[in-house]
Amino acid sequence: MSVLDFAPLYRSAVGFDRVLNLLQDSLHSAPLDNYPPYNIEKTGEQTYRITLAVAGFELDDITITAQPNRLLVAGKRQPKEGTQYLHQGIASRGFERRFEIAEHIQVTGATLENGLLSIELRREVPEAMKPRTIQINGSAPKPKMIEQDAA
Repeated sequence: MSVLDFAPLYRSAVGFDRVLNLLQDSLHSAPLDNYPPYNIEKTGEQTYRITLAVAGFELDDITITAQPNRLLVAGKRQPKEGTQYLHQGIASRGFERRFEIAEHIQVTGATLENGLLSIELRREVPEAMKPRTIQINGSAPKPKMIEQDAA
């Protein structure tokens, strides 16, 4: 397995520490578990959707926590008392799924329907951070030379 060295990028890229750290961490921390399976969709110019397959979980079993640059989705099913399974193929174990999200990404809603948890996201860049056009003024008048009398 080859190891990537990001040291040259740290020397020449200012302010990209977070992105480089994410790349470095992603190389070393592969998830051991792919439960629950999920999709990430781009649904519009500034909108996204994360869909997790959470069969058997109810609204009270799932929590969604939005933190700066991170989204945490956790689920813990309460066992049903008095149920005796002859075969249990539907996973009932708890889960915790973390998503690294970019700055200015906001969670706008979530729905649970037919065993699929959909989380809607939108990029909302503050007005102060949006690109703006700078007006270019004409050149300043050149100062006039005052000639001295040679008397």
